Amino acid sequence: MSTEAPKASNFIRNIINAELENRQSGKKTVTRFPPEPNGYLHIGHAKSICLNFGVAQEFGGHCNLRFDDTNPAKEEDQFVQSIKEDVKWLGFDWGESELYASDYFEQLYDFAVHLIEKGKAFVDDLTAGEIREHRGTLTEPGRESPYRNRTVEENLDLFERMRAGEYPDGAKVLRAKIDMASPNLNMRDPVLYRILHTEHHRTGNSWCIYPMYDWAHGQSDSIEGITHSLCTLEFEDHRPLYDWFLQELEIYQPRQIEFARMNLTYTVVSKRKLMLLVAEGHVSGWDDPRMPTIAGLRRRGFTPKSIRRFCELIGVAKRESIVGVALLEHSVREHLNEIAQRRMAVLKPLKLVLENYPEDKVEELEAVNNPEDPAAGKRKVPFSRVLYIEQDDFREDPPRKFFRLAPGKEVRLRYAYIIKCEEVIKNPETGEVIELRCTYDPETRSGAGSSDRKVKGTIHWVSAEHAISAEVRLYDRLFSSANPAGEEDLRQALNPDSLQRLEGCKLEPCLEEVVPGAGVQFERLGYFCVDSVDYRPDRLVFNRTVPLRDGWAKIEKAQQSSAGPKK
Repeated sequence: MSTEAPKASNFIRNIINAELENRQSGKKTVTRFPPEPNGYLHIGHAKSICLNFGVAQEFGGHCNLRFDDTNPAKEEDQFVQSIKEDVKWLGFDWGESELYASDYFEQLYDFAVHLIEKGKAFVDDLTAGEIREHRGTLTEPGRESPYRNRTVEENLDLFERMRAGEYPDGAKVLRAKIDMASPNLNMRDPVLYRILHTEHHRTGNSWCIYPMYDWAHGQSDSIEGITHSLCTLEFEDHRPLYDWFLQELEIYQPRQIEFARMNLTYTVVSKRKLMLLVAEGHVSGWDDPRMPTIAGLRRRGFTPKSIRRFCELIGVAKRESIVGVALLEHSVREHLNEIAQRRMAVLKPLKLVLENYPEDKVEELEAVNNPEDPAAGKRKVPFSRVLYIEQDDFREDPPRKFFRLAPGKEVRLRYAYIIKCEEVIKNPETGEVIELRCTYDPETRSGAGSSDRKVKGTIHWVSAEHAISAEVRLYDRLFSSANPAGEEDLRQALNPDSLQRLEGCKLEPCLEEVVPGAGVQFERLGYFCVDSVDYRPDRLVFNRTVPLRDGWAKIEKAQQSSAGPKK
């Protein structure tokens, strides 16, 4: 399985191209995507996946899928499986290169022993809180641990006993011995190993000490022969530490290149914050269609191509920036416009009776499947005396320029006839409009060429006799704040209208055949897909992927206007 490499150039590709031209790298290009299996992947990870796999493909190499599974307290096999599913779904293949940091636990332990033997690591008895206090600040140097000058022999013995399980959690750690006065806080004797009596999802109870991420990351890259270690900008300050480890161990040193992570408006891409939303029940799970996780986007109806295209459009930069989520929505809207079959669906049904249409007559009208794709062909849609239209397509007292149905007014039914509203039936108790009595002009059938008469409005419909019922879920942005991560309380930024459930929607009968995950366009309403989780043959559930147009553009413009001019 593979996908097209992104065409747009960026500074990382320029670096690799320059290396190849100068013959600085005789090795095949090897990259890696190194997720921690402590949650589901999100849209920010998609950028890293496309970059790492794309670069490897472009330069004739390969990309490893390596799980940095060094913290068993937060990692689970379900996250491993979800990550593999997401990467495959996006269109990338790691071949035989499914690797784990836990594959290297023994070698990482031996590396740590080597540092101890060189006098470059020591076992510390300070608590986590005391280590933080000793660390210092950006303006003040740290203080050395009173245990820093233990002998090599004592440190080797203590470290071996840590591995043997003699000490409880938190009793001791192994730290590198670097420089407590370094202006880079990462170099102030960082912790390499901690004691954690927790079962690991792969190694079971074989280990009770586990390497810290910073200790495992660079050495894992080295072991795998990674030529270009592509990391997000927050790892730039960690690079001197990784270099120090590799130089002290005298092992192969990959080239680390940092790039800006993805930040999206109306979105959070912090695993910790996403986990909070799941844990507190603000969403139904990691794959809730409102979540920015790849699983959530997939369930909502986003396509792999649209996400890859979005990652290509935003590019790879060295400086942090915020991308409008509207660009992501545009990418899926553009792709679905090309491939999605058109269908008619009425989400809020209003009964309409054609009084002059024969009661027992049913016509098969011809409808276009996709005007953007002539090869998609046409379909037959049943038409009968009793129909359903959208409640919003009728106004008893219409405003100016309302070109849909109103008393005494005419509209065209999509693919069918021009009709005229003759009578409005209301609920005598509530005054609610419950039925429209109309007439149709038999000389105005679409495509029949028998009448040149035109009207300004066209609305969609379904035949009541043939319609199927479904639940439709109208998903919207999860947050109403453009920068929810910047809010004091993330919960206060949640959009109360992010999900609207509509029962008893009436759909064109052929929609019964749509398979879970497949995208369709409900004409005039938006792009939808059958929910892959709640689907049952006897209960159809459709999720809205995106509306046909960006409904938030007006909201954002109004917010900007109310904020006043910039000073």
